[in-house]
Amino acid sequence: MYLKNIRGVCDLKRALFIGRWQPLHPGHKWLFNQKLEQDIPILIAVRDTPINESNPFTTEDVITNLEKEYLEEVKSGLVKIIQIPDIESVNYGRGVGYEINEFVPPKDIGEISATEIRKNLK
Repeated sequence: MYLKNIRGVCDLKRALFIGRWQPLHPGHKWLFNQKLEQDIPILIAVRDTPINESNPFTTEDVITNLEKEYLEEVKSGLVKIIQIPDIESVNYGRGVGYEINEFVPPKDIGEISATEIRKNLK
């Protein structure tokens, strides 16, 4: 579970979640909990997107909201949050040394729409 980074410092191997999280909602929390409930540390990567109708919050605001929501988990090191440039795709080669997982939420969680949440924020 521990890996050496380029500076030789041990760090936890983490489950990566990439998204805009605009805004953070119960569906996102359900997704993160798929790993957190197994005590698997997670890395939440926040895509740096321009503000528009689909992205009403700044990247900094999204990170702040995530840090508030997961305050204790961030303090303990179970959750780490970073900003990444906006991405066009996620790509991998064979034998990459990590799992690729898809989590299909139950119907009540899967029906949560960030688009509808954003409409109600106006």
